[in-house]
Amino acid sequence: MANKNKKFYITTSIPYTNAPPHIGFALEIIQADVLARYNRGLGKDTFFLTGTDEHGIKTLRAAKEAGKDIKDFTDEVSGKFKSLAKVLNISNDDFIRTTDEIRHKPAVEKIWEKMDEKGDIYKKKYKGYYCPGCEAFKTEKEMVDGKCIIHLKPLELVEEENYFFELSKYTDKITGMIEKNKLIIIPEGKRNETLAMLKQGMEDVSFSRTKDKYWGLQVPGDPSQVMYVWCDALSNYISAIGYTDETKQFKKYWPADVHCVGKDIMKFHTIFWPAMLLSAGLELPKTIFVHGFINVGGQKMSKSLGNVIDPFELVNKYGVDAVRYYLLREILPTEDGDFTYDKFEQRYNSDLAGGIGNLVARVLGIAGKLDIKELKQTKKTSDKIKQIKENYKLAIEEFKFNEALAHIWELMSFCDKYINEEKLWETPSASSGQAKKLQVINDLFFAINEIGILLLPFLPETAEKIKKAVESKKSENLFPKILK
Repeated sequence: MANKNKKFYITTSIPYTNAPPHIGFALEIIQADVLARYNRGLGKDTFFLTGTDEHGIKTLRAAKEAGKDIKDFTDEVSGKFKSLAKVLNISNDDFIRTTDEIRHKPAVEKIWEKMDEKGDIYKKKYKGYYCPGCEAFKTEKEMVDGKCIIHLKPLELVEEENYFFELSKYTDKITGMIEKNKLIIIPEGKRNETLAMLKQGMEDVSFSRTKDKYWGLQVPGDPSQVMYVWCDALSNYISAIGYTDETKQFKKYWPADVHCVGKDIMKFHTIFWPAMLLSAGLELPKTIFVHGFINVGGQKMSKSLGNVIDPFELVNKYGVDAVRYYLLREILPTEDGDFTYDKFEQRYNSDLAGGIGNLVARVLGIAGKLDIKELKQTKKTSDKIKQIKENYKLAIEEFKFNEALAHIWELMSFCDKYINEEKLWETPSASSGQAKKLQVINDLFFAINEIGILLLPFLPETAEKIKKAVESKKSENLFPKILK
């Protein structure tokens, strides 16, 4: 039964609809899914949100290049992100689109008006270098040779009269909240980066664009301007749960417990978003978890290099849990990681086919020939399971998904060693030997059942197969080996 006194609200960032999803976002949404499933398992009232960011110049240009109407284009790409969540077996409770005029638009208008009432919105002329890829103006520190340091493309000189948000007013308060851990940023390195940016001083930020050049939501009371895409996009975290009317759902779930975001959009989440919330009189999220990028064969994913990995194709070829496992086990949660098909297949064969698949087949193959009776676990086994569960819990709560999986595989190694030490494949010569064999199998049943439970947030399909196999005592080929 759910613990009504505890809630857990988790979000992913909402990716741009200028291109179909790639494996980088698959990593983020899978990481968030682990946290959502884990907290549901603890009995918390969990709400998991994802969605798509559909406004801005980047999407507008992509639609024009494709020769499509902007609405048709965003419908198509947003649909692919929604499909990805299903393909990856993601347990999200909602999917928000920034083109949603019923839920999202009124909430963005409301937060704008709150910031305006606070005196934090003003109008002025501005000239600066703009990166369409980041949807942001760049300072000198954020450019090299006239190019964005992230996208490495020439910046565009923009001169407009826009509305500005008085970000500078809130930098000291945000700094204090981070230093007092009222806003937690993980990992420590990203926390330090944020503090360094704040202490260097933040300029006020242009929060609107001229309507004839950009695509977005109209600024309340000024049809000549549309809202800056980040003002629009960041508001999804409150629009989806009913901020417009401050519904029961909004009061129940806000503030967010975790925002999962990529390192390239960290500043918007650790500085811009907290400032907007403070201006609007809302609580700040509790934790912002920042993950790295996935490179392919040591190179950044790029259309021009032709090395973009399609998560749909990957799942179709290897299965959803194989993809989830690789991204969670091989890619360090807060650092850049590397994907190659060779690494993927090696990890699959060693850990899935030769690891969990082999263990379940060995134990159930032997158990199927015996009359199993439920016996009490030996202390050796119960102590090991207890130790693994404690280490696993700590790893997940510290966002160390790879370490949590390593602890599960440690329990598998314990089981394999137990089988070999007791030589379970041999027929006992006496009744005492038969009794001991039954005890060992009983211990292994307990252990495999626990492995299935621990795997549930990570590999939900596999966990369900293990549960059914244990209940029926039928050996199942969970992960056939990849043959070259």
